[in-house]
Amino acid sequence: MTDPQPAPDQGPASPPGHDPWAATTAAGRPGGGEDRARWPGEIRDGLLVTVPTAILTGLLLGLVWFWWSPRVPLVHNGEAVLLADSEGQQAIGSDGLFLLAGLGVGAVAGVAVHLLRRRAGAGTVVGLAAGSLLGALLAWRLGIWLGPTQDVLAHARDVGEGVRFDAPLELGAKGVLLGLPFAAVGVHMFCTAAWMPREAVPPPVELPHWQSPQWERARDSRRDGQDGQDGQDGGAG
Repeated sequence: MTDPQPAPDQGPASPPGHDPWAATTAAGRPGGGEDRARWPGEIRDGLLVTVPTAILTGLLLGLVWFWWSPRVPLVHNGEAVLLADSEGQQAIGSDGLFLLAGLGVGAVAGVAVHLLRRRAGAGTVVGLAAGSLLGALLAWRLGIWLGPTQDVLAHARDVGEGVRFDAPLELGAKGVLLGLPFAAVGVHMFCTAAWMPREAVPPPVELPHWQSPQWERARDSRRDGQDGQDGQDGGAG
């Protein structure tokens, strides 16, 4: 009868206190040093997109709204200023033009930002949204400033009684201001999803050698061989 063999090694020969997962955990921990170091760059990218987007989209949309917006005719009857056409839809048309023009300008802005900053991250998207919203507000105020005077009574006295004149530009539905940022962000995200290269799939985590399937199969085969040998020795005894 042979002497019993020692059990196979059940683990690696690692120094005490060594954790093989420590490096992976530290590197993959959310909110680590790498994430913190990336935030200044994201903020800088956001500001670089916000300022030019607000200025360019605001000027373009404001001029389009001023040039092509339907005018609301007013008339002074000697006592008050009234609508010259009580059934006219010019006010609604002005809001609709601002919304449609904002969608068009926003789509152009989204494509332009995607082409100019293909490798940008979340800061660029936030900057595009903020800049386009500021651009819509700027366009609204610019159109009002370029349009007819806001002092309707003084203008009515200047033109005289019974003479038609244009009312100041105004937005009746302030929700149309969201058309520009909605189109800009939506088109930018569509372009990113359609044409940006896909990120490579990360390789699977490499297990320590004592946890790999090959090592476990070899350990099981050694155990089976040892048990068979012990059984034969026991029968012979």
